[in-house]
Amino acid sequence: MHDFIMAEDSELWDVICDGPFVPTKKVGDPAVTVLKTRKAFNDVDRKVIEKKFSAKKILVCGIGPDEYNMIFAYQSAKEIWEALQTAHEGTTQVKQSKIDMLTIEYELFRMKDDKSIQDMHTRFTSIINEMHSLGEILPRNKLVRKILSVLPSSWESKVNAITEAKDLQELTMDELVGNLKTYEMKKKKDNERIPRGRRT
Repeated sequence: MHDFIMAEDSELWDVICDGPFVPTKKVGDPAVTVLKTRKAFNDVDRKVIEKKFSAKKILVCGIGPDEYNMIFAYQSAKEIWEALQTAHEGTTQVKQSKIDMLTIEYELFRMKDDKSIQDMHTRFTSIINEMHSLGEILPRNKLVRKILSVLPSSWESKVNAITEAKDLQELTMDELVGNLKTYEMKKKKDNERIPRGRRT
């Protein structure tokens, strides 16, 4: 939703985060700030108010009927966004609990012997993406090192080769996973060539 709104108009995201613009003017002596009447709006006021309704329209059009029932009474895009955030991420306490559980899942993550690199990568990516959606972003080089550390002992020679040959600070996840998949295919092909009785 954030990316879609930013692509439409980055100023709409400011309206969502900061709340709607309310046109005001100063009157009297000493000057006092009062709300402008609609008839007193100038072109700048009208353009900024249009942003408020554009932001609200995008949020409302991007949700389903259940979510609409939850937010239809809210007047501003900021209120709608905060309600949607709470509904999907929970309160700050719930969000932190989710992050804590995902962190434990991340720390205990291991590749199972009977699983492929693709299976392992899919499970790993799912955990990382959930953490990312909650604001917990892990550095790329840390993720690369984590993948290398969770491979079974049968992959030790490949892990050592990658560690010696590659700069782990620069190695991307895509490069690493591609490298591991290539090695996995080669291992599988080699095993198919060995007569069944000679396999260890």
